[in-house]
Formats: sequence, C-alpha cells, structure tokens
Amino acid sequence: MVFPLTRRLITGLISLVITLAVLVPSAAAIAPTNFPEQPPEAHLLDDADVFSRASRSELENRLIEVGDGRIDARLVTVRRLDYGFSLRSFGEELLERWSSANSSTPMLLLLIETQNKRAAVVADPKLTTQLPESLLTSTGRATMATPLRQGDRYRQASVDGLNRLATVLEGGEDPGPPEEIVRTTLPTNVPTKAETEESDAFTWVIVLLVVGTIVPMATWWVFSR
Repeated sequence: MVFPLTRRLITGLISLVITLAVLVPSAAAIAPTNFPEQPPEAHLLDDADVFSRASRSELENRLIEVGDGRIDARLVTVRRLDYGFSLRSFGEELLERWSSANSSTPMLLLLIETQNKRAAVVADPKLTTQLPESLLTSTGRATMATPLRQGDRYRQASVDGLNRLATVLEGGEDPGPPEEIVRTTLPTNVPTKAETEESDAFTWVIVLLVVGTIVPMATWWVFSR
C-alpha cells in the first residue's frame, strides 16, 4: 500500500512542476491585450517596475510637456513580450488599441523591454511629417538603447529619447543619435607577449652568431701555435 501511494505523490509532484514551468513564463509575458482598452490616466506605465518614485514623477511631467496638449506622449515598460511579438509590433498594436478609443489626439509611444534591453518608438500616422519613420527608428535603436546596454540606465534612456523627439517637435534640428565611444588603448612601456618573444628570439640569434664566430677563431689560434 505504501508504494502505490508514494508513486501517486511523485507523479502528482512531477505534474505540478511541469504545469508551473509552462504557466509561469506565459504569465510573465505580456501582450497588448493585457492593457486596458482605454488609455490610462497616467502617461507612464512602468509595468517592468524599473523607475524610482522620483523618476516616475519626473518622466510623467516630461511626457506631458512633450505632448503640450497636441500630442498624447506615453512611455511603457515591459519585462517580457508574449510569443510572436517584436517590440515594434507590440507598440503598433497597443497604439492602434488606444488610438481607436481616443482618436482626437495623435499618440506617441516610447517602449522599453527589460529582458533584452530594447527600446522602440511608434507614432500615429498623423505625426509622420513631424516625426518621420527614420527618426523614430533611430531614437529607439540608438538614442534609447545605448544607455540600456551601458548598465540598465532606464531613466537616462527615457530622458534622452524624449529630449530628442521634443527638439524635433519644437521645430529644431534633429540632434541625432549619441556619438559612439571609441575605446583607445593608452601607450605603455610594458612589452607585450609578442614583443617579449620577438626580443628573446633576437637575443638568441645574436648569441649564436657570436659563438659561431668566436669559437672557430679561438680553435684556429690554439692549434696554430
């Protein structure tokens, strides 16, 4: 009687582990349908929970300033996207979902995914003349993604992206993506391994030449006496 009971317990535990392994990743992934149909009151939706309270307040105010009543600018962070979604397709579907509920003001969405440290920017087609597709792509992939890759700087990525877009929206020239930092090696007096090996080889060549010259001459001198 003990063995069948133990077997049933083990079977039950295995089934529970398999179920959790399947359900937990699905629960962590997110799709546009997980968001409300109506745009929320807050302009910042920090679903990934990456901002401090002070940063949330700062970014909320900055989003309102960028929109200036003419654009509905919003920032959304997610941890992991549902299967089949790229960050861009996720943003486009979410934009369509919210725009259909509030079509009076064109919407601008800045998105950050923390799992892969990616960023994207999508905008209502009404904003194409002000914010061309090339600008949106560059802002997401370069301006915002660079701080993310340099140490999870989520606030800096958001501020940099908003500042670049705001400059263009205000009629200024696009400042462009951040300059790529080229790391250079400082000069040093310490020889490299290759230099050391080369130096040792040269020394042995000199020694062999000297030996090969002196020994025959010394031998000839000794036997010629």
